[in-house]
Amino acid sequence: MWQRKKKLYGKNANYSISKKLRNDKDITEEFEVLLNSLSLEEIIALKLELAAKSINNKLYGFPLWKGINNIVKEALLKTALSITRTKGEAARFLGLDRPRLHALEKKYGTDTYFEDKT
Repeated sequence: MWQRKKKLYGKNANYSISKKLRNDKDITEEFEVLLNSLSLEEIIALKLELAAKSINNKLYGFPLWKGINNIVKEALLKTALSITRTKGEAARFLGLDRPRLHALEKKYGTDTYFEDKT
């Protein structure tokens, strides 16, 4: 009746944005807890506000409205790769075929993003 499921590990098994940022000492567990309490809209707005402050509120000339599609697509791609076990699962999660997923990985550089640089 009851059988233990085989664990399937694919290339994505070691992909984790959280783990990568912690290893790079960019975030802490406390930061993740605080970040989790904010909405996605608040996080994006805060990030843009901080970026603007760092350059004296001179974000003029940056095509933010035009570029938001690519920003969101890259974030979705990284998320899909980190929460699925295989590239096939990531493609299905995003509603893409494997060749399109591979092309997007090259375009956004996610094929090397999760590599350990140590």
